[in-house]
Amino acid sequence: MKKRINCRRCAYYFVTWEKSQPHGCKAYGFKSAQIPSMVVFKSSGSDCSLFKEKAPAK
Repeated sequence: MKKRINCRRCAYYFVTWEKSQPHGCKAYGFKSAQIPSMVVFKSSGSDCSLFKEKAPAK
């Protein structure tokens, strides 16, 4: 089983103020009700290829 991508650890992930679409992806340029990696997988059939690990907090 392949490990699921955790968008919250991605540099492109952001939280919106919209109740209906609380998750966003700057790399793909969309907001959604679901975690962005799930939306990408459902629409393309493959895992997100733009995941970039966030820089560690200082």
